Amino acid sequence: MENRKWPKWAVEAIEIEPPNPDWTEMGRAEVKELLHSLSPFGVKEVEHVGSTAIRDLPAKPIIDVMAMISSFDDLDEIAGRLGEDQWHFVPVELDIRPWRRFFIKVENERRVAHLHLMLTGEPRWAQQRSFRDRLNINPSLREEYAELKKHLAHQFPDDREAYSEGKAAFIQRVLDGSEMGERK
Repeated sequence: MENRKWPKWAVEAIEIEPPNPDWTEMGRAEVKELLHSLSPFGVKEVEHVGSTAIRDLPAKPIIDVMAMISSFDDLDEIAGRLGEDQWHFVPVELDIRPWRRFFIKVENERRVAHLHLMLTGEPRWAQQRSFRDRLNINPSLREEYAELKKHLAHQFPDDREAYSEGKAAFIQRVLDGSEMGERK
């Protein structure tokens, strides 16, 4: 692997903090700011998702938002516009998730927000909404997820990929709806 000096925010440890009621308002502020910044590129939908959008859930103190766009054709212009507001584009070859374009907002050398820019019709849009909504209405799922996140953060404090992979089975179970008596 190439020997590279990564910025501090790119390699910061995973830290789970107690639920913070301010995350909701911080999410609203990011949504509003991104709608304004991205509307010239045809973005009409931006939503606060991820753990900070789930009531009473411990989380990394990073606001996750997703925005829907019809094409990635203007990505260079979008990255330039978002760069004015401290958003850093993560190249696709580093992100390794071809279904999105990923940006990280940095303040004081720390991640404060993630933007998942997705194409119209991307299935993960509905999945992220569904996961957020299901945990918001189910306290036992929230508790189970909180314990899993704390365990994984302790087990993989410096490995974001392993941390994310460790949550995959739980997330899929929630999306399948099996714990809620739902049928596919």
